Amino acid sequence: MSNKELYKKLSYKPVNVFEASDKEVMNSAFDFCEGYKTFLASAKTERLAVKEAVIIAEAAGFKCFEDTGSLKAGDRVYSINRKKGLFLAVIGSGDIKTQGVNIVGAHMDVPRLDLKPRPLYEANGLALLKTHYYGGIKKYQWTAIPLALHGVVLTKEGKT
Repeated sequence: MSNKELYKKLSYKPVNVFEASDKEVMNSAFDFCEGYKTFLASAKTERLAVKEAVIIAEAAGFKCFEDTGSLKAGDRVYSINRKKGLFLAVIGSGDIKTQGVNIVGAHMDVPRLDLKPRPLYEANGLALLKTHYYGGIKKYQWTAIPLALHGVVLTKEGKT
């Protein structure tokens, strides 16, 4: 075996997914991405992400757990936790004691700048806000992207 043949046999050449997949698979991936981009455009905070996820869940047959009576195998239910968390469940038919349960957990990590509790201050003749970056955003990134203001304001009386 020549050195060239041996090199070809023993070396690793990474394959790009675009080269290895057929058009149908790639179109399916792009279709999924379009839906995901739409979701991300609407879900700029945890609260908005929960609202969007509930719309998607209800379209897939999920019902609010609090609005259901007794549950039976196959029921799809959801529950919202403090408007910022969402639990989805598909009720199984097996015995929990002997077969257990399958649980998948995830969280919504929405990249953003959070305002601190008393954010407003003045420096060099400018009104500034104290912030905390969250969700994977880096300090240097926010200056290069358009920002929008989203959030919840509480009154002194505790109303939202």
